[in-house]
Amino acid sequence: MQESIKSPLSITINEKQEGPIHLPDDGREVAVAVQRLVKTFGKHEAVRDVSFTIGKGEIFGLLGPNGAGKSTTINMMCGYLKPTAGDVSVNGLSLSGHLRAVKRVIGVVPQEIALYKDLNSLENLEFFGKIYGLSKKECRQRAEQLLHFVGLYDRRKDAIETFSGGMQRRINIAIGLINNPDFLMMDEPTVGVDPQSREHIFATIEHIREQGPRSSLRCRFFNRS
Repeated sequence: MQESIKSPLSITINEKQEGPIHLPDDGREVAVAVQRLVKTFGKHEAVRDVSFTIGKGEIFGLLGPNGAGKSTTINMMCGYLKPTAGDVSVNGLSLSGHLRAVKRVIGVVPQEIALYKDLNSLENLEFFGKIYGLSKKECRQRAEQLLHFVGLYDRRKDAIETFSGGMQRRINIAIGLINNPDFLMMDEPTVGVDPQSREHIFATIEHIREQGPRSSLRCRFFNRS
């Protein structure tokens, strides 16, 4: 069994420097820029000076052992957790200065199954659509579209509690897309599922990229071999 490593996440994909990070001049359209993120909890340093950029349409994987700070980094990028230092920009908007605007253009697929078990899959999607301010008609149209997209439209009226873990993960992904985000963050989207369900999830993510110039970040993705 691999021992959990408690050292803080510390990666720099852009060249490390003092002061602000300059985006790489490599022809990419940058969707997300993470700039010198730091997060401490008391005396514990969970994330140390993390910097990277994600181009439009890219699928970017953040890998590391348990306890390294991957989920903490994602939570800061989502605006759920305030950084001790550093900043994140999405489509040129700083998270520290434009939190609400940034949240409107990102989608989040959490590590935990975030579904209401007493609702069916269609009702779950419509519920989260309303949170994002979609009209009743828009909620229904978007929910049905996404259920087709993840291959579960035929189960739209079935209670979530009757779904397998892999099917619930696919509904989780659909909810992350309900607001048609420019950038999708997924925290361990294949954890705890069987190989067949994992392949369904991989296929869904590939389809997301094929739909347009949406970028995504995946935390600790599993080897497909």
